[in-house]
Amino acid sequence: MTKHLLAVPFLLAFTFLSCAQNDLKNYEGNWEGTLENIHTFNFDITIEHLDSNTYNLTITNGVGTINKKLISTHNDRIQLSLDEHTHFNLSYNNDTTEIAGFITSGILMYHVNLRKTQNNEFTGTWNPFMVDSLQSQSVFISFENYDDGSFATYPVFGDQRFTGTWASQFVRNNNIISFRDYKTGLKFKATLLTDKIQLEIMLSEKTMAITNLIRSDVDLNKISSNGPLNQSTKKPIQTNDGWVTASIQELDIKASPLIRMIDSINKKSLVNTHSVLIARQDKLVFEAYFDGYNSAIPHDQRSASKSIASSMIGIAVNDHIIKNTEQLINELLPQDYQNTKDPLRSKIRIKDLLTMSSGIDAIDFGIDRNSTASEGSYQNSNDWLKTVMDASMINTPGTHAFYGSANPFLLGVCLNEQLDYPLESYMDQKLLAPLGISNYIIQTENTSTTPYFGGGMYLTPRDMLKFGQLYLNKGHWNGQKIISEDWVNNSFQKYLRLENTSDNNEYGYLWWHKTYVVANQEIESIEARGAGGQYIFVIPELDSVVVITSGNFGNGKFQQPEKILEQYILPAILE
Repeated sequence: MTKHLLAVPFLLAFTFLSCAQNDLKNYEGNWEGTLENIHTFNFDITIEHLDSNTYNLTITNGVGTINKKLISTHNDRIQLSLDEHTHFNLSYNNDTTEIAGFITSGILMYHVNLRKTQNNEFTGTWNPFMVDSLQSQSVFISFENYDDGSFATYPVFGDQRFTGTWASQFVRNNNIISFRDYKTGLKFKATLLTDKIQLEIMLSEKTMAITNLIRSDVDLNKISSNGPLNQSTKKPIQTNDGWVTASIQELDIKASPLIRMIDSINKKSLVNTHSVLIARQDKLVFEAYFDGYNSAIPHDQRSASKSIASSMIGIAVNDHIIKNTEQLINELLPQDYQNTKDPLRSKIRIKDLLTMSSGIDAIDFGIDRNSTASEGSYQNSNDWLKTVMDASMINTPGTHAFYGSANPFLLGVCLNEQLDYPLESYMDQKLLAPLGISNYIIQTENTSTTPYFGGGMYLTPRDMLKFGQLYLNKGHWNGQKIISEDWVNNSFQKYLRLENTSDNNEYGYLWWHKTYVVANQEIESIEARGAGGQYIFVIPELDSVVVITSGNFGNGKFQQPEKILEQYILPAILE
């Protein structure tokens, strides 16, 4: 599993030189304030169709309100730009009772649904910080000064369920420091006063939150989220999301191992576990959330969304957008990035990207190599695609598998290049909407306009479970065929072993394989995996799917879900 530089769970501090840094010594350390309400980052959206391509856009959170008349740049759908960082791309449904699509802000594409309320008005909610309401209203700013005259500052939020900001674009004007969150696109303005800091959080130059910060001795590394306990082995709540629920007793699952698991998570023996869900025989039978998480919060998938990228390639093959997995990527990449002179590079197929065997020096971890196309390298370059395509070849394509996010990144570029409409819309129409998935976020790559197939979606755990069930059911969900059975079967084959992982796992089309042993019985699992402990386990012989989400970044416990599956969940099913 890879650590995504664009999706780290904590916060990155960006430094810059200051010609008058001495006075900033007075602000070194941590500062703390309180946001006005728990719905600070729950924005109500209203779009009113006025005439022709003219729309009135209103965004409010009770503190600040944006009201603008905008012109759509597209005739067939609603394309509005609030500013250079925030864009709307929406479409009407068939009976014009709803408009749905994406708000792109920063590097994130937020899927939203706006429903018709009156006349030509459509309303909905946008949660740029992912959470449905703030569990903690605390906000912190930290200042650090360095000997070379530079300094760093970054914001931290008391609600740690939000995966953190990426502060960038620093500008200092006397006692005002402005910067932007590269992730969400929100702007921060810190006014340095005598004994406090006034912090404003802004959307398109409009202040949506303001608070005064005072000095704080809080350890920012020890902030944690705690919410109400909502775990039990009772039958999950039936909603209208497409899941049929049942009790564990109906499916012959024992309660005692699951109760022990819940206790171990709450006692922090199994640290930073955010959710555990189990489906068996097409029914949701167990659902538990921890650390304040709930069923409404999309969780950072990291590399678990690589498996979703694989499904999109399968759908594109079925739609004849990509010929087949044998197709050479040079036929699909933008012309300026095709490389036909290198005899090895010109042989890379779609299949080689799906199986991590492109031969490109694109290794993320597990080997002592200064890989020029590792995630840390290409994501810090100005041109990701050029950096990856200029990297050296270390193997003949299709012969050796080394885990690296540059491989699925290239898949996204190849597919995007073949479409005549946005890739995110293709993903929604062909996969996510048919699964009944609407509350999700897609992270973009360096263009800030194209979904990143290397990983970085946000899905609710229930929706993660749907995706696993789709594959368990050979491409069907609730009777509807979404992916071909051949693609599922091919995806779950064992092609090569990953040579840079500790377990040398066998690998399919962006799916991991692992065998677990419980009571002397071997159980095979096919898995979507993401850094920090995001897992979708598909277990065909038990007719089961398990989802576990976690926050184990940087502590070496990212594979803890495998322990939970082997020591608690499988015994509950098998005993």
